Amino acid sequence: MNDERPVLLEMRGHSLYITLNRPRALNALSHTMVNLLHEALARAAQDDTVVSVVLGGAGDRGLCAGGDIRALHDDARAAGRASLEFWRDEYRLNARIARFPKPYVALMDGIVMGGGVGLSAHAGTRVVTERSRIAMPETGIGFVPDVGGTRLLAAAPGQLGTHLALTGRSVGAADALLCGLADHYLPARHLTALTDALSAAGTAAEVAQAVGQFATEPPAGELGAQRSWIDSCYAGDTVEEIIRRLEESAVPEAADTAAELLTNSPLALKVTLTAVRRAARLDSLEAVLDQEFRVSSRAFEQPDFVEGVRARIIDKDGNPQWKPATLAEVDDEQVARFFAPLSPGEQELGLAPGITEPTP
Repeated sequence: MNDERPVLLEMRGHSLYITLNRPRALNALSHTMVNLLHEALARAAQDDTVVSVVLGGAGDRGLCAGGDIRALHDDARAAGRASLEFWRDEYRLNARIARFPKPYVALMDGIVMGGGVGLSAHAGTRVVTERSRIAMPETGIGFVPDVGGTRLLAAAPGQLGTHLALTGRSVGAADALLCGLADHYLPARHLTALTDALSAAGTAAEVAQAVGQFATEPPAGELGAQRSWIDSCYAGDTVEEIIRRLEESAVPEAADTAAELLTNSPLALKVTLTAVRRAARLDSLEAVLDQEFRVSSRAFEQPDFVEGVRARIIDKDGNPQWKPATLAEVDDEQVARFFAPLSPGEQELGLAPGITEPTP
């Protein structure tokens, strides 16, 4: 009989194995799952029998496709507030993972998107395979990268993170390593052997050794060869300038990227560019998550989120009607409101002692 629990916990030797268990939904993350993960990690941190935690996903399609987008969409349509409480607990979980005091090994096999990145890319040890496809695809649904994603992307070499943030494109193993989203590559056929080795590892050093014995060089990626035009074009100060540079580039891939960007939410593009660049100047993941909570709270109120999910995920007509419809209609004041303190009656995330405005 299949186990219907959304999060499975199993001690194997010295390791606590945590399995996201919604394979039919590509292990999409619910609020219940977030709370269960909080509880499991809190106990594991205090349990001397747990040497390491290993995170994986049920099924063979991926670790986690992100938050439960349909539930978030329905809540937004109903003018609800449940999504904000979900994000509050999810972002706190992201911070807990980043500060977890024991080895935390994330098996980023298959699809890892949005909230799945938050569960894995802040881990101390991040493993990808030839099946890995990692993305923060939020601008395509009228939203903005969150779960600490703006910090991760801001830290990528050159302008690669800005490119991934604005386009929402997915990357494979080699490019995930290049961008600092992962640490080790191994062929998927070795995952079972790796988990067996981790269960036998009795110290943090032995955990590292277990991963190292299976790690190897990944197949070639794509972004390394594209750094020149990506770094040049995305160095623009505004989304409009970036698109102009892409359109004027002699590289065909750049012009194609410009056309792709123009299909995403204009408001989300401008807020995302600002969020990534501000994240680069904030001094901690907690400060970035505080900023992202403000941004997510504001994005949730905008019509683009509901419309983007409708067009890309529910109806799948691929024809979202964005509001505002063009980049020219999005002014600096609109963007600035996403980063302003929340209004009276709304509670800040408050992970950092206080959000210090990044130095210009």
